[in-house]
Amino acid sequence: MQESDGPAEAAGTAGTSGRADRAARRAVTVFPVLVLVAGAIGLASPGTFAGWSVSVPYLLGVVMFCMGLTMTKVDFQGVAKRPWAVGLGLVAHYVIMPGLGWLIAHVLGLSPQLAAGVILVGCAPSGTASNVVTFLARGDVALSVSVATVSTVLAPLITPPLTLLLAGAYLPVDAGSMMTDILKTVLLPVLAGLAVRFLAGRYVDRVLGALPWLSAVTVAVIVAVVVGGSASAIKSAAAMVLLAVVLHNGLGLLLGYGAGKAAGLGKPGSRAMAFEVGMQNSGLAASLATAHFSPLAALPAAIFSVWHNVSGALVAAWMSYRSRKTETA
Repeated sequence: MQESDGPAEAAGTAGTSGRADRAARRAVTVFPVLVLVAGAIGLASPGTFAGWSVSVPYLLGVVMFCMGLTMTKVDFQGVAKRPWAVGLGLVAHYVIMPGLGWLIAHVLGLSPQLAAGVILVGCAPSGTASNVVTFLARGDVALSVSVATVSTVLAPLITPPLTLLLAGAYLPVDAGSMMTDILKTVLLPVLAGLAVRFLAGRYVDRVLGALPWLSAVTVAVIVAVVVGGSASAIKSAAAMVLLAVVLHNGLGLLLGYGAGKAAGLGKPGSRAMAFEVGMQNSGLAASLATAHFSPLAALPAAIFSVWHNVSGALVAAWMSYRSRKTETA
């Protein structure tokens, strides 16, 4: 999934990269099941996770640290090579999903807590699994990685004011405090992971295959905590929240693909755009909703964590099938 600087580096890292890719594919396939099980446990035994909400930001920090460990200079070089395409992906991501979140919350008449939660999901950066799903869909992985990287790095500057603008009518939003939280739970762990990769890349390469699993398990724990914290409200709200999440994710995938096609990015680029727009960092959204709103407001993010991986895997499989069929024809 990652390019190398030259033949020597490619030869030295091909085996490691291949193993990491296989591990990532398995993790993204098993991940929805893992999260479903975690959510069921949180729903069936909410008392087990009582008081765990304070640990959610630290758990998210683990996920983002793993993301930083997987990054290389090639990921940032991709931004310099195609700044207009990355800029398009960034604008599409932070316009389409926040706008859809607000529109869906308004049309469905969601309660203030749930409306704020849906909007917050839309204002989050790209999902951590979007790169793998793009790879499975035979999309433009380099573009996907570049957009995901930039959207994550810029999240402290973009997510809080967008949330204040769109969710402020539903609940009070402390954008300054939210910015600080994103810096601590997203940007600093990513930078720390990058530093470790730079200083000890040889050792990190040996454990790359385990990182997707560590991230998947950690997000599953976050979902269990969030579901456990709002278990009493789930039965009455789950159906409406599921509808909101399915609409949000589905329209995001569709409009993201359409944005890529309209910009002339071709099929691989349009596939990357679909997943970079439609898949969100719902772990961050759950963490922020728990800290700034309530466990109930984190419910859309918890359900989104499950659904966007299921839908992403299915859409990727369909895109891959269409691509192979076209090549055969």
